[in-house]
Amino acid sequence: MSQVDPFGVMKSLSAVQATWLQHPENLNSEVQHLMHSSYELWQQAFNRSSGMTVDDVIPPVKYDERFKASAWIENPWFDMVKEMYLVYGHWLVDAVYNTPDVDDKTKRRAAFWTRHAVDAMSPSNFFWTNPLAQLKFFMSGGQSLRNGFELWLKDFDNKNISMVDPEAFTVGKDIATTEGKVVFRNELLELIQYTPTTKKVNALPIFIISPWINKYYILDLTSDKSLVKFLVDSGFTVFITSWKNPGSDLRDTIFEDYLFKGALTAIDVIRDITGQQQVHAAGYCIGGTMLTMLMAWLNKAKEETPIASWTLFTTLVDFESPGDIEVFIDETSIKWLEEKMEADGFLDGNDMGMSFRMLRPNSLIWRYVMQSYLYGASPPPLDVLFWNTDCTRLPAKMHSFYLREMYLNNNLVKPNALKINKRSIDLGNITQPLYAVGTEQDHIAPWKESFKIAGLINAPVRYILATSGHIMGIINPPNPESKRRYWVGDATGQNDPDKWQGTVKKQPGSWWEDWAKWLDEQSGTKIDAPTVGSKKYPPLANAPGDYVLEK
Repeated sequence: MSQVDPFGVMKSLSAVQATWLQHPENLNSEVQHLMHSSYELWQQAFNRSSGMTVDDVIPPVKYDERFKASAWIENPWFDMVKEMYLVYGHWLVDAVYNTPDVDDKTKRRAAFWTRHAVDAMSPSNFFWTNPLAQLKFFMSGGQSLRNGFELWLKDFDNKNISMVDPEAFTVGKDIATTEGKVVFRNELLELIQYTPTTKKVNALPIFIISPWINKYYILDLTSDKSLVKFLVDSGFTVFITSWKNPGSDLRDTIFEDYLFKGALTAIDVIRDITGQQQVHAAGYCIGGTMLTMLMAWLNKAKEETPIASWTLFTTLVDFESPGDIEVFIDETSIKWLEEKMEADGFLDGNDMGMSFRMLRPNSLIWRYVMQSYLYGASPPPLDVLFWNTDCTRLPAKMHSFYLREMYLNNNLVKPNALKINKRSIDLGNITQPLYAVGTEQDHIAPWKESFKIAGLINAPVRYILATSGHIMGIINPPNPESKRRYWVGDATGQNDPDKWQGTVKKQPGSWWEDWAKWLDEQSGTKIDAPTVGSKKYPPLANAPGDYVLEK
């Protein structure tokens, strides 16, 4: 059965269906609720046809772009189609959640796949029920549908729904352009050191562990969006990992290799080049999870660690409630995935990319179906989307460990449950100051889960909650015209994210400036900018290096 239904789609839906049939009184109550909403819907239609202004029975959520066009409100036919869809769709998903005598995880899984079906059936996805698609058809003399068909044929050949023009950017020319050098390379990573732009720099160098799901240059997009450039121009010496895009030859690479051959080796190189005994380490997403492991591993030895302070960007360390991604993770799905990875020795990046897109299907799938195929508009040249589609593969053994030990068993937060290089680790041993960033709409690392790190370590914690999501909440450059906001405050030892949020103020602007100030306080005196590379580690290539270009 796992080969046919590895993610438990039919299993969860069948459990819900069977339970409702065993509870006819509860089912009758749900149907009565639907009938009442249907009556309100027809009453709304009658009132509006009579010229009255009335509220929607089920209003679209404010960030739902599917029904933004005025015709969805002004045209009685399309208004009715939209409202019928919302009433019946909401009822169906709510009914799944209201199923009696079914465990919460099964209900969440069934509701997830029900929402997918409901989203797929949205009237905005079909020509005859999308007013804007019809308007564009008549305004263009049919050219919009012709263009859409050509875009569909191209996507069909590529086996993908395009989000961006794949030729829109060139890495190293349009993006990832901050000046620097590759100063170290091994089978797993290239280490990039960026050229200083100030005569004096903070003594403590910054080492950024980028995620190896996708590529490092999300932190070095165009110059006006580059976190790397911001740090360099603020007087910091910055290093970053650019990970190898693994093939079958790295099938036996394990998580510890990324930790020791990757992060810890890179720290030794940085210490040699800068002459500093310690660094400030920052980790993004899975890079942050690995950094947390490293901090616990280093502190277990009760010796001075080479990391003086650290930062986490949208990072999970407690995987008890990881959000919608949990629907893809249980023993059955992991075994299926391990069998799939065994053939090639890796998980293909496109598979990982599609799983993330499925977490937000309206904005990451159906939006592009509508824009491309119904409206005939070519995918836009957006740098963030270009990066998002520049996927990387994941070594089989590493990924299996990550899924089992983190998501399935949640062993990182259990004292001494996880053993790394023969050393059991405990997050409670970590004492170095932490700056942690979560984002309000994060669907990959929900902020209330990322907040849990504050109560798991014995160290000062400054927590930032930025508006936006997993990517755009981090790519938040200072801009006087920006509408971005963030909450910031001390979170040391706290376990209640809602209580914390209620005690801190919402600040306008970019949290980058707050982080730079915090880093400055941790970094000691100003010194002359170090050279790029050293005698032992001479520059090997110009940034962005070679690994980032591998497909």
